[in-house]
Amino acid sequence: MGRKVTLAVSTLNQWAMDFDGNYRRILKSIKEAKAKGASFRSGPELEITGYGCADHFHESDTLFHSWEVVAALLKDTTCQDILVDVGMPVMHRNVTYNCRVIFLNKKLLLIRPKMILCDDGNYRETRWFTPWSKPRQVEEYFLPRMIQEICGQKTVTFGDALISTVDTCIGFEICEELWNPCSTHVTEALDGAEIIVNGSGSYHELRKNYVIADLIKSATAKSGGIYMFNNLRGCDGERVYYQGCSNIAINGEFVAIAKQFALLEVEVTTATVDLEDVRAYRNSIRSRALKAAQSEAYPRVVVEYSLSGTLDVSTVPTAAMDWVFPTPEEEISLGPACWLWDYLRRSGQGGFFLPLSGGVDSSSVVSIVYSMCRLVCAAVQDGDEVVLKDVRRIVGSPEYYPREPRELCNRVLVTCYMGTDNSSRETRALAKDLANQVGSYHVTVAIDAAVTAIVAIFTTLTGKRPRFRALGGGAREDLALQNVQARVRMVVAYLFAQLMLWVRDRPGGLLVLATGNVDEGLRGYLTKYDCSSGDINPIGGISKVDLKRFLRYACDTFKLSALNDILKATPTAELTPLENGQCVQSDEADMGMTYEELSMFGRLRKQLGCGPYSMFGKLVHTWRDPCSPSQVAEKVKHFFRCYSINRHKMTVLTPSYHAESYSPDDNRFDHRPFLYNPLWLWQFTAIDSQVKLFELQKDISSNGQGHSSSRQDKSPRDPNLARDYPHDGTTSPKDKTPEYRVWNLGVFVPNSPCESAGDSTMLLGDKDGRSSKELIALKDHKRDLGWNNEQEGNQMFSGCRSLIDKLNDPHFWTNRIY
Repeated sequence: MGRKVTLAVSTLNQWAMDFDGNYRRILKSIKEAKAKGASFRSGPELEITGYGCADHFHESDTLFHSWEVVAALLKDTTCQDILVDVGMPVMHRNVTYNCRVIFLNKKLLLIRPKMILCDDGNYRETRWFTPWSKPRQVEEYFLPRMIQEICGQKTVTFGDALISTVDTCIGFEICEELWNPCSTHVTEALDGAEIIVNGSGSYHELRKNYVIADLIKSATAKSGGIYMFNNLRGCDGERVYYQGCSNIAINGEFVAIAKQFALLEVEVTTATVDLEDVRAYRNSIRSRALKAAQSEAYPRVVVEYSLSGTLDVSTVPTAAMDWVFPTPEEEISLGPACWLWDYLRRSGQGGFFLPLSGGVDSSSVVSIVYSMCRLVCAAVQDGDEVVLKDVRRIVGSPEYYPREPRELCNRVLVTCYMGTDNSSRETRALAKDLANQVGSYHVTVAIDAAVTAIVAIFTTLTGKRPRFRALGGGAREDLALQNVQARVRMVVAYLFAQLMLWVRDRPGGLLVLATGNVDEGLRGYLTKYDCSSGDINPIGGISKVDLKRFLRYACDTFKLSALNDILKATPTAELTPLENGQCVQSDEADMGMTYEELSMFGRLRKQLGCGPYSMFGKLVHTWRDPCSPSQVAEKVKHFFRCYSINRHKMTVLTPSYHAESYSPDDNRFDHRPFLYNPLWLWQFTAIDSQVKLFELQKDISSNGQGHSSSRQDKSPRDPNLARDYPHDGTTSPKDKTPEYRVWNLGVFVPNSPCESAGDSTMLLGDKDGRSSKELIALKDHKRDLGWNNEQEGNQMFSGCRSLIDKLNDPHFWTNRIY
């Protein structure tokens, strides 16, 4: 009857600027699509160049080589008798666009430019491309001479158009256009496009894999039709992992879904669908039919080609299927593992070197490498020749065959416990046990001699010997001694990474794996150039809370019982002296906050765009049961002080696997200054004013009445006033009190002006008599103090004068910032 069509979506593991490899993978996908009976093959976004070319998109070479790949595809007989859609950059009238190029039997049919670009998260498309801003308009594109010679045509249609075949109509979207509120598939479907094709470059984030499914299901359920979603997979040279999940859906149901995580370089997924199902579905939605009848027409490129056959009575459409989503623990075990494999095989190195401390972070990295080895062994046993070729090259043995993850792990992972006098026997044993269970090549080394030698250089020059605080030293001495140990570990790690394969009579070197998590990066709880530094970091975008959950999962799934004891241990850096052989240092105690709190701070800061004032406004309600408003305020202030003081560390942090949407990654995802005023004067004043307002309201509730009738009469004139004027948001009656400009210390000033300047001065100090922690925000603003007359106002202003003088004295601020 000529209505059933077989369609193919492609999931490709492309590599930025690898035109040769990208061409081979595209060609292989076309061959597989034809072998599976598909009449139309589509592919991911920018598959010819790779998505992550970044500023290479500004280079004319990139555009030229892209057309060379198209020319090679046009000439290959594999590409005959199948409609092909590929993604590449195209310059039209001196403007570069992100495009889909559609061709059939050596003829270019359409170049469709992207109309809605993405600048969210890690995307920066407007830096390299311009959106096509002419809906339903087309122009003539003059083809390069190399293409003219092959196709026999000088021009091709360029713009926002549909393709009409003998039996159906095809529309196009590119990635972000699906996510946008004004998605182009809606208007295309209303104008009769029955198949919508999307070439995408969507990367992985934890707990976000349902988004693609929801968008496509909603699009096809609301408008009817067939949706072909193509996505990249793998690491193409950047921090993100493109997550696959190419799929085909019809009328709100999925009929084909590709893997999210896999080592496959090419995966072609096909489905057979009935075009009559689309027509019947759409016609049954009467409101949609009315809108379709009123819709504006698209330009159409007409082609004498049929996607369906003439004899398809016996052809069975593909049945609907459910989309099963992995748990976050499964995502952590698979996504970073696949990312590591891509990086390793494309870097030309012979494996990984990991400083294994026996803590949660380094143990998580070990578990992820072990997961990678499991995936490699499974892929080889499934007959993946590409993976087998890569693993043989990595281990330097042309006859090698990986049969068991532990044995492969021994070849590609070297772990090293770098102990000092401050290291405990427990962590040393934990590291050794885990290394034995995963099979890594494990060594233990003492670095005390190196640490002592470095400290001796300082002592020789200055005549001073720094001591730990526990041994009578000061805070600066203690921190300096901790940092020396941490930085020596990085130096030792790179030495061993360069030479351990030499020791084992193998060529090449090892990649150093860093072990800092996303929360410690956000808080700055790390030493610059310690074990948070390396070549790559598979957990730098993952929270401590999620890593602990992952280790529980790995303990059960991978049968790594050593992880149980690691999870029970208190997280510690082990950089200070032991007491009775036991570690007394605790990460959470050192940070002044729990990892759960830190994760919450991170989500509010990035995901919800909260500064200090807004964060307090949310947490004062979220944490109202365990914490008072003043306690919440202190936690928020402490976080922002630490964040701003340590922000500079993010500028040099190791490239990490992007996993969390609150990542503080400085490279592209989270653009912030790295030099702050850590006092946050204005913002913390606003917080304190709200704390005092909470306390006042609590007093009113408990006493059953206000402090005075004049205060009770006042009410906020505007709900946003408290944000604009960060105190209680009240105004005084104009006929009663004039406005005075005074310095406010972020504390609630009583109605009565009888407090002396000496009483107010005491507010500068905290309970320990210091001004470092409680001194917040000093702000010049208009404030109603409820004075009865101008004389009282002047009396109070005069009383505060001594405070103003102190605050203007530069000596007052000395050593009071941290």
